[in-house]
Amino acid sequence: MKGWAVGAEARLLPIRGGAMLYDSSRAGNAEPGWLEADWWRQRGTVSTAPEGRGDVKFVAADGRELVLRHYRRGGLIAHISTDRFLWRGPFRTRSLAEWQLLYRLRRAGLPVPVPIAAGYRRDGLTYRADLLIERLCDVHSLAALLRAGPVPITTWIAVGRCVRRFHDQGVCHADLNAHNILLGADEQPWLIDFDRGSLRAPGWWRDANLARLHRSLVKVSATLPAERFGTADWLSLLDGYFAGAPAVAGPATSAC
Repeated sequence: MKGWAVGAEARLLPIRGGAMLYDSSRAGNAEPGWLEADWWRQRGTVSTAPEGRGDVKFVAADGRELVLRHYRRGGLIAHISTDRFLWRGPFRTRSLAEWQLLYRLRRAGLPVPVPIAAGYRRDGLTYRADLLIERLCDVHSLAALLRAGPVPITTWIAVGRCVRRFHDQGVCHADLNAHNILLGADEQPWLIDFDRGSLRAPGWWRDANLARLHRSLVKVSATLPAERFGTADWLSLLDGYFAGAPAVAGPATSAC
């Protein structure tokens, strides 16, 4: 596909007012309804995700566990437009850009959700966007784990090693925080929400990523007992980070 570093299984399907990008190896019968909550509601159940930026729905239908996200604006600009973004071309839409990044990270063996489909609908100088991914099952955010009780040192080390793996691949997560790090019973960390993420050459952005994560952990733990997060926990995370990360043989898997 012109303009995209993806494999032959990536297909671009024209839809009314825009286009949908999808992985034909995971879903060969793509149709525009995939990016609509009502379409899935007619085939199964749709529920609101407890955490997540934007409008996030959990979908259980057709034997699948999926996450459907409608991109929404945050901050003051949301008072002007809740879900419209400035049109700068199809390959610069938030949804298609995030789909492609997830696709590349999965192929690199990094622990991220499997991208299924992404689309946009244009209206003049603006567009709306949606993303569909496989749901990670039996996982909890680092923020939720902190609220539930003390987090083991081994978990802090695993989180640090995971972040280092992404940084070694040049992955800059635009919003690295305690809500976007998920962990399962096996202490395998996953990163989610790569909206506005990018691939970069080594630089100070890595330190900024870590600083953003630290601020998030401090904010989440501010009203919790002191033992939930402290200097020793952060140093354990940094120990994992600076110790580096081992190479992996292939993509991680944790779909339902």
